[in-house]
Amino acid sequence: MSYRPPRGNDPYDANDPYRDGYHEPYPRRDDYYDGRSPGRRRGDGRETAAKVVRMVVAVVVIIFALHVLFVVLDANQGNGFVSLIYTLAQTFVLGLGDVFTPDDALLGVILNYGLAALIWFIVGQFIIKLLRRD
Repeated sequence: MSYRPPRGNDPYDANDPYRDGYHEPYPRRDDYYDGRSPGRRRGDGRETAAKVVRMVVAVVVIIFALHVLFVVLDANQGNGFVSLIYTLAQTFVLGLGDVFTPDDALLGVILNYGLAALIWFIVGQFIIKLLRRD
């Protein structure tokens, strides 16, 4: 048994759009659905590319930080992981490994790899901003 308002005493306002019959209170899915998954932005993959750039830059900066940490703490160069980090840091430093040549070699490593990490971070942020602009 469905509810029906009393006829003589109409509880609806005269300006109520639902007064004359049933109307959908919300727009149908077809009125606003464009075939994409909810929450997705339109675009050509620029957001995905920006995320990939962010991840690559983060990994490279972490490699530089680990390399500096291993040098400062005098880690065992014979260890496979330490050797891998050293090789990757040498690859990603892109010629910035000897910009500063102080008398203290430890300070040189900190300054040069810190500079390389800073440059990677700044260039990465610039590329991300270029990818995300409308």
